[in-house]
Amino acid sequence: MLKRIDLSRDFQKHRKEYLEAIEAVCEETAFSGGRFADQFDKEFAAYCGVPYAAGVNNGTSALHCAMMALGIGHGDEVIVPANTYIATAWGVTYTGAVPVFVDCTKDTWEIDPDKIEEKITDRTKAILGVHLYGQPFEFGKVKEIADKHGLYVVEDCAQAHGALYQGKMVGSLGELGCFSFYPGKNLYAFGEGGSVTCHKREYYDAITTIKNQGCQVRYYHDVVGYNYRLEGIQGAVLSVSLNFLPEWTDRRRQIGKCYINEIKNPLITMQVHPENTDPVFHLFVITTKDPDHFIAYMDKKGMECNKHYPVPCHLQKAYADLGYKEGDCPNAEYLASHCVTLPLFPEMTQDEVKMVIDACNAYTL
Repeated sequence: MLKRIDLSRDFQKHRKEYLEAIEAVCEETAFSGGRFADQFDKEFAAYCGVPYAAGVNNGTSALHCAMMALGIGHGDEVIVPANTYIATAWGVTYTGAVPVFVDCTKDTWEIDPDKIEEKITDRTKAILGVHLYGQPFEFGKVKEIADKHGLYVVEDCAQAHGALYQGKMVGSLGELGCFSFYPGKNLYAFGEGGSVTCHKREYYDAITTIKNQGCQVRYYHDVVGYNYRLEGIQGAVLSVSLNFLPEWTDRRRQIGKCYINEIKNPLITMQVHPENTDPVFHLFVITTKDPDHFIAYMDKKGMECNKHYPVPCHLQKAYADLGYKEGDCPNAEYLASHCVTLPLFPEMTQDEVKMVIDACNAYTL
């Protein structure tokens, strides 16, 4: 069975480097924060083209810290795409603010800039855009709207490490960039991890305080903080993985372009990738009339597929109190009920890529 993603192949290929990095942390017992986590912060900031990166314990915490660094809290609203993983909205909710969900476009499946202004009120403080599946959202149009209304733009880059918008790295575009290093991400830890990137020292200082129990100096707590530090072992593993990320990104792009160019079945619709972007294909999501039928068909062919994401954020039970209903975000709802994710990871062989393409092209209802 070809898995949708197989992390074991990377570990077997780079076992020596990973284990040496873990052993170095163990030798120093630098387990919570420490020099290995700090070193990764410097390396990741340089990779993203920003002065600062603050490592945290996961991507959800990164979003929470970003909202707090901007002073967002009770009584505030933040624009959030309905078509995203739920953690995007959690970062807003954790501060006491309210996520206001906006539909995605029919073609890129990213937040629709034309639907944003109608959701802006005098309580809106920021727009949280998501580079979903590794495809950058239309940052320029979103930033224009944000500037017009005096709002922050925050990037959710959890699926887009290395993606480019108009030649610039995601995570360097908005006020803050939020990354996840959950296993399976384009850059991943051996457990959990995340980061917040930024250009301003004030945000970096705020986040390092928030994530470290509210203190800059041990035992002197300036604000109510959280235990959100990046673990030393994860920092060391991420430093190793960062060396391979350009190679992995190139391979993801190769596979993604093969799918785009060679899957010709009219029963399958693919995400549109605007020319001013260079996506990194964290996920290769398609839509088809009967996704369960397609997934069962691919399973019989020896290929694992699944769904990202079968319920849009505005229809999740957790947000029932906000009063959204079916039909409020029709494009996101259509995508949720028709989505399938194909196998795609850097270690796939070209024979496996061809197997996926051939199966997709042979699919019938």
